[in-house]
Amino acid sequence: MAFPNHVDFLIIGAGIHGISTAWKLAEQLSARGEEVEGRIAILDKTGIAAGASGIACGVVRNNYFQPAMRRLMAHSVDVWESDPEGLSYHPVGYMQISCEAMRDDVAQIFSEQREIGYESVFIEGANASAKYMRGIFDDWQAQNITSVLHEKRGGFSNQTKTMYALADKIEKLGVRILTGVTVQELVSENGSKSIQAVETDKGRITCERLIIGAGPWVRDFWDMLGLPSHITVKDLAGDVHEDVDMWRYWQLEEGVLLLDPEMGKADDGSLPPVIHVDTDAPLMSTVDGSLVTDEMWGIYYKPDWHFGGIQGGASPYKVDTPFDKVQIDPYGPSSPEFVASDEFAHMWVSALAHCQKRYEGTMPKYHREASGGIGCFTADSFPIFDHFHDNATVIADSNHGWKMLGVGHLIADEVLGEPQELLEPFRFDRFAKGELHPVSNSPYPWS
Repeated sequence: MAFPNHVDFLIIGAGIHGISTAWKLAEQLSARGEEVEGRIAILDKTGIAAGASGIACGVVRNNYFQPAMRRLMAHSVDVWESDPEGLSYHPVGYMQISCEAMRDDVAQIFSEQREIGYESVFIEGANASAKYMRGIFDDWQAQNITSVLHEKRGGFSNQTKTMYALADKIEKLGVRILTGVTVQELVSENGSKSIQAVETDKGRITCERLIIGAGPWVRDFWDMLGLPSHITVKDLAGDVHEDVDMWRYWQLEEGVLLLDPEMGKADDGSLPPVIHVDTDAPLMSTVDGSLVTDEMWGIYYKPDWHFGGIQGGASPYKVDTPFDKVQIDPYGPSSPEFVASDEFAHMWVSALAHCQKRYEGTMPKYHREASGGIGCFTADSFPIFDHFHDNATVIADSNHGWKMLGVGHLIADEVLGEPQELLEPFRFDRFAKGELHPVSNSPYPWS
């Protein structure tokens, strides 16, 4: 099939956001009795789920301290639950297991989850928390835990299965996915504000509407749109900060223990909730008993047949030099950032052993494979969903992305003329207005 010269809706990025947006656009157009064939196309420089969406751990949760994030995630969980089998989604729930420093924050999350009708239970106190966890795993032994928030909804999905199922769905609806296409320029001509065309290495495509969902490459497209690399930020206290970096980079590390996933099941034989632990208990090595860290640490994990073992990750760390400056493709097969470090492996497996006795001495089972990558975060670590130049839309998920399956649906509705209240707290102008999201005591930059 020939490379198109024009489409009405042109989407950059064949990851979770680009494909989700195309899905809803196609369904909405069909519902209106309009033709879809030839009107929607997705460009990707590599292929479907070639970036962050292809190696995401797949966790779906609503464990957010920020009310706007919580409402947005409740919508996305609804989308995940609309077709669990078709989306390779496992609705097993999610557990935030925390130390005393986080108890008040997590209690607030629980209270506000109840207000929006999101089902969860909250356990407080060290003894009650230990008893609750040992009701699931009899070998539970994590220390300094004083609260457990058990979200009954949420869970995890199998990323590549999900992505290829979605790709198949939208292609059947008439959407074209054009892979191996590199965007070179966004074209505005004759004094127009709008983006009239996209120049690629395969030719120029004109469009009526441009939607950018490029994951960690969003900064490059932000630059192409002529948007600022440094901004003024008014914080929640009213203080004004000049010349703040618009984008920051964090290294995300995840790994797999090559154990039979059955080993990770709950005592009753069921698939347990996704486990997320944040604690200030000293972490000792499962290899030699030495101190790994005496600062607050956090991990998450789950048994996952798609990964072939126990899969999860830990808190990311800042990267001082953006990947483009050192010419590293964060998701390329030769990238040194693509495989988690030895330090991560030691910490994560030791943390698993800290939490459950069954993982003691399992360091030899750690598998070095493509996992993690560099995440592109906004100035406040929360997403930007906004419209620029009359016809360009930017989905900058600040690495909250995979779980936000519903964002593309909301973006599609806005592109078709229906403003979405759930997206309002994520506009770019919040930085200048001082309408930032509150932050918690979690060690994770997402919170």
